[in-house]
Amino acid sequence: MSDLPDLPDQREGAPHPCATPLLFGQQAAEAAFLQAFGSGRMHHAWLLSGPMGVGKATLAWRIARFLLAGDRGGMFGPPDTLDVPEDHPTVRRLRAGADGGLLVIRRGLDDKGNLRRDITVDVMRRLHGFFGLSAADGGQRVVIVDAADEMNTNAANALLKALEEPPANATLLLVAHQPSRLLPTIRSRCRDLRLSALDTQDFAQALTQAGVEGDPDTLAELSGGSVGQAVELALGGGAEIYADLVALFATLPRMDRARALRLAESMAGKGNETRFSLFLRLFDLFMARAARAGVLGPGPEAVTGEAALLARIAPHAHAAQILAELAPSLSARARHGRAVNLDPAALVLDMVLKTEEGLRPVLGQTA
Repeated sequence: MSDLPDLPDQREGAPHPCATPLLFGQQAAEAAFLQAFGSGRMHHAWLLSGPMGVGKATLAWRIARFLLAGDRGGMFGPPDTLDVPEDHPTVRRLRAGADGGLLVIRRGLDDKGNLRRDITVDVMRRLHGFFGLSAADGGQRVVIVDAADEMNTNAANALLKALEEPPANATLLLVAHQPSRLLPTIRSRCRDLRLSALDTQDFAQALTQAGVEGDPDTLAELSGGSVGQAVELALGGGAEIYADLVALFATLPRMDRARALRLAESMAGKGNETRFSLFLRLFDLFMARAARAGVLGPGPEAVTGEAALLARIAPHAHAAQILAELAPSLSARARHGRAVNLDPAALVLDMVLKTEEGLRPVLGQTA
């Protein structure tokens, strides 16, 4: 574990990427970096892209440890792994946040202690001072920008200047969930290192490393293969919420009002803010999976009974269109209500009852 306190970008209940010892399912990305390193033609900037929660930040920290550790050559040629022993002095310094060769650029906290919406130019200006310092450990300096697609315009321009005039022995690692949001001039100065979605075995191993309990298949379906989101779902009871939602809609065409009320009331009250946020995400996911089923047929089940339900409420493309048109309006309505502090229970009831109403042409139920 890391000696660092909880960091502002750390997911609750999961180790921070700086303290995650293993990376699963990204052998191709690691091999591509090691090949460039071994060739002696290392690019100064790397864009680590791919789906959210598949290990981009973990890979960035593994690369940083590897570069800052030094002595990376082996007796049989260039290194074939990014692994650095846990007792290495560099690893100990990084765990303590005391390695002067690393700078991490991330969203800071505002005056109320909340994460800012973006990375500001004031934070990015730390690059100038960092590159002006004498580097330790053989002159290596590493910068991690996590996430680069969270920079505002001024911060992006400040980073671009650093990319245009990189100092010697400096490596910039840009983590990006949506690289298309970056300036084309930034993307063109980086070598792309694409990370892929995790397969079932790698996903399950990553969950075990993160200390997550729960059915890996369910969490994989609900999280889209994102380990980070799976952690949030497991901690918030996301699988149970989704199962309750499926069970409720399984009572259509005449929805069980008592069951709907119990579900709605479970989202209200002090201490249930996170649960309500999770419900909104899972409701959106349910509607998207239902609409997709109307076009492609039901896919793998997230919870028991889901496939049969989706086949019934979305039997054809017209039903898919109804669901696809209904979902955004319900989502926007609920989020607006939340913003003006309306009762979460009333918002949940509104969402499920209006979905019932919208599906009447499909299910043939009259009011």
